[in-house]
Amino acid sequence: MDTNAVILFSAIFLIGGVLMAKFSSRLGVPALVLFIIVGMITGSDGLGYIYFDNASLTQSLGILALVLILFDGGLQTEWRRTKAVLPISLSLATVGVLITSGLFGVAAKMILDVNWNEALLLGAIVGSTDAAAVFAVLKGKNIKRKLQSTLEAESGSNDPMAMFLTLTLLQLAIGETAFGASVILSFFWQMGAGLLLGVLFGYAASWAMKNIELGSNGLYPVFSIAIALITYSATDLVNASGLLAVYAAALVLGNTKSLPYGQTIFRFHDGIAWMMQILMFIMLGLLVNPSELFSTWIVLKGLALSFILIVIARPIAVFLSSIPFKFTLKEKTFLSWAGLRGAVPIVLATFPLLEGLENSQLFFNLIFFIVLTSALVQGATIPFIGKKLGLTGPEVHVPSHSLELVSSTTVNAEMIPYTIRPSSKLIGKELSDISFPDKVLVSAIIRRDELIAPSGDTKIKVHDVLYILVENQKKSELEKVLGIRKTIGG
Repeated sequence: MDTNAVILFSAIFLIGGVLMAKFSSRLGVPALVLFIIVGMITGSDGLGYIYFDNASLTQSLGILALVLILFDGGLQTEWRRTKAVLPISLSLATVGVLITSGLFGVAAKMILDVNWNEALLLGAIVGSTDAAAVFAVLKGKNIKRKLQSTLEAESGSNDPMAMFLTLTLLQLAIGETAFGASVILSFFWQMGAGLLLGVLFGYAASWAMKNIELGSNGLYPVFSIAIALITYSATDLVNASGLLAVYAAALVLGNTKSLPYGQTIFRFHDGIAWMMQILMFIMLGLLVNPSELFSTWIVLKGLALSFILIVIARPIAVFLSSIPFKFTLKEKTFLSWAGLRGAVPIVLATFPLLEGLENSQLFFNLIFFIVLTSALVQGATIPFIGKKLGLTGPEVHVPSHSLELVSSTTVNAEMIPYTIRPSSKLIGKELSDISFPDKVLVSAIIRRDELIAPSGDTKIKVHDVLYILVENQKKSELEKVLGIRKTIGG
């Protein structure tokens, strides 16, 4: 394909991806499945418009996409909510991944004609849930906050564990290393150094954004992308977990108080994450051959392994790794069902493919089929299962607007949005009856996507979005009035 054709198809894929993302929830099918299907249909084994079999390029772009998707996930994660579920999330991300990988490996050994190392390698590849899939499926759903925060924190932090297990078992399979103390020490180094470097990069980025005047608000999102990329690459250079570092850096940056042009940065990365999801899943669809993927042997073995992963391995892992924590039976059941697989297992499956490992193409097709099954069966039913288990909250109202007038680097004030939750004590009160601090002004109210010019007798209603102009030093007082502990403007 020439350059013009590549540009044209990229544009078509992006437009199609945007439209599919818009209507995927109405169809009850996760958007990632539709993206993959587009790739398979347009590929050489489908309509034949595009011939693509470059596993190395897929792996490189897949890792780049994961870096930007994880960074966006970290930016959107509220530390106030996450720290309450951090222990169980880390338990699921480590112990849970180990148990899932081990049980799946045993099943793979029994079902497939492979040795133990290959079977456990398969288990490691599918051991982690996928951040892109989890963030996309849960976004805008009314699942209880505790469960949603647990799943998001788990999916954001378990990719490094799966990658460590995959690369270690792959090295064992090709004879480049042997299991011993060095492997265990490598694990602690990768996780510990990755977390530490991520936090350091996050604080450094926060300081730079707040103290260096870049001159244009459009440069702040560009700078944040550079932070994501340099965090990953610098951490990876010292053989630590770059993915964990990226998520940690974004978590610090996203919860920074008075981050300049914070809303601009968040929305920019949300768009970048969507673009990377579209391109990544379409490319993964192009890489697979449907005639091989849906062969009788792959379908039968894939269904058996998918059943074991979804119904046996994941639930056992969740129930065992959550023993020390106060989660109800229904909550554990939901966490078990919501363990979505996505791009990460497919990207990891390219590693044995590039090493030329025996049966690597078979593994790739099986992993691909399992991911599709997980996305279709679990992804499409998560809201239904949550409702049946009584784990849903009030309907989530997602405003379709944004407003950011000033930056805290140029003046000592900021315009911030605040959404009135159903539990807010401000509901039914008139603005004149609310004891706002001095020099705090409610400048606009968005109600059901309509602009309301506020006055003293304007009554606050649930789901109203208040845009409040506040001096930086008054934010803590405003937080108390609004009844929140979360840092505003971070």
